Amino acid sequence: MQAYLLTKTGNPDVLRLHDVPEPEPAPGEVRVRVRWIGLNYAEILSRKGLYGWAPKRPYIPGMEAFGEIDAVGVGVTGRSVGEPVIVGAQYGCYAEKVCVPAHQALPALPQFSPEENAAFAVNYMTAWIALMKMARLQTSDTVFISPAAGGVGTAAVQLSKAFGCRTLGVAGRAEKIELLQKLGIDLVINYREQNFEPVVREFLSGGGIDVAVEMVGGEVFKACQRLLNPFGRIVVVGFASLNLQKWNPLSWWRTWRDLPKMRLQQMAEGSFGILSSHVGYLLSRVELMTAIWQELVDFVTRHDIRPVIGRVFSFDAMPDAHRWIESRQSYGKVLIQGRL
Repeated sequence: MQAYLLTKTGNPDVLRLHDVPEPEPAPGEVRVRVRWIGLNYAEILSRKGLYGWAPKRPYIPGMEAFGEIDAVGVGVTGRSVGEPVIVGAQYGCYAEKVCVPAHQALPALPQFSPEENAAFAVNYMTAWIALMKMARLQTSDTVFISPAAGGVGTAAVQLSKAFGCRTLGVAGRAEKIELLQKLGIDLVINYREQNFEPVVREFLSGGGIDVAVEMVGGEVFKACQRLLNPFGRIVVVGFASLNLQKWNPLSWWRTWRDLPKMRLQQMAEGSFGILSSHVGYLLSRVELMTAIWQELVDFVTRHDIRPVIGRVFSFDAMPDAHRWIESRQSYGKVLIQGRL
């Protein structure tokens, strides 16, 4: 079969198709024929060698896919060949087939199209955990999302609005702002044209925010901190401003400077705090993740929430898809249509 085998780090052109042996499911695993692949910013960082959760090279990247089970390993019960599933994994989805533990092949949502199923798991689990499990969202909360137009951002907007919260965010292009307005966001600010901090203060009549879902770091994180009300919570689920260059010592200092962080004294004086989560490290907590997944599925089904799909690329165009995400033009979920 063909797969993108990452043998070295670098620009998108290091993503090259290779002929690799078709995987066989180990005991407790299923094999999935990949129909659609969902891209995540973490895979951009992995390609650059900047992602701590990435395995040792060479490996096949890809954390998320939709397809159907085409082989079942020894000891797997209750799963069948032909069953449509959503794959959540550490790696392996940039391929025609992937093997995963059976519990990481999640039943597809019947109300979703194949593309929507491919766009769902990572973004919505990340947003759900940030809002509901980490921030312990309340309907009286004002939520701020930065940035709001990406995969996790649009998921967080949809979830917080459906929960009943006043929801604010930032985006950098007119088409992204229009999208967020269609999703029902209460205020969206073009960060390229305005300093969002005073705009938020004015909109809230001098008040602040209760929850921030933060994915940028640097000055954006600091502004979110200044906007926090007492008992406010910043949940960090990304670091898009990361620009570490191993050969450039100055970039090491900039990375340290821009890392999201708070001093204990700051938190005590403001009665607020910082939290963080990474869905990947929770994959081994099967009972916990199964319960969270069911909560999320029940919620999106009840509120008829559907993933936002921004753009689709062919299987052969994986480097172009990475370039598109890095260009900051992308919004919602970027998908790859599988070869098979």
